[in-house]
Amino acid sequence: MNLAKAFDKSVDHRILLKKLEYYGIRGIPLLWFKNYLDNRLQQVRCNGIFSSLKPIRCGVPQGSNRGPFLFLIYINDLPSVSHVLKFILFADDTNALCSHKPLPELKQMINTELVLLAEWFKTNRLSLNVKKTSSITFHSPNKTILNSGNKLSLEGIAIEQVSSTKFLGIYIDECLTWKEHVKVIASKIAINLGILRKISYLLPSKILINLYCTLVNPYFL
Repeated sequence: MNLAKAFDKSVDHRILLKKLEYYGIRGIPLLWFKNYLDNRLQQVRCNGIFSSLKPIRCGVPQGSNRGPFLFLIYINDLPSVSHVLKFILFADDTNALCSHKPLPELKQMINTELVLLAEWFKTNRLSLNVKKTSSITFHSPNKTILNSGNKLSLEGIAIEQVSSTKFLGIYIDECLTWKEHVKVIASKIAINLGILRKISYLLPSKILINLYCTLVNPYFL
């Protein structure tokens, strides 16, 4: 699941301050965070003309170490919504896992829990980017998964079913093999090696080695 405009516009300052207080940040530290979020203004420039200044009541400032921290505090209670789904939270990318069989019952269970998630999103004034949200069904390589007809959906919008996905920088497929990851990494390495080959006659060996260590070698680490 991917949250739309997570840092920019989604974090409601009132709700965030209440959550900070709930987690024990009170008194002067809470006032410090309130001061940090309050009195921020923004304006729009179009064709050389500036709009009037408007106060920012949502979102956390990006580019500082406090931004991700405040956002993680904001979504920290998301896993408490469901006792069926297991969550892995990483900034604005959230992964929900569920294990059950048969498959039709599994999808029905997940759809029921997605209703609870939708309510949590509304309550916390967050918006889920369904276009960047997908589902994957893990199974053993020697087992064929038939299309059960049931689809996962959130507020009436179908969630795309994929055979592979990116998880924290690693590409995983429905059989939990390394085929997709190796394929993607090999493609990136081939592209960068092609670039080095085209410019190799223009640069000394020392610079080419530095470029190799920058563009190719990190994929092997």
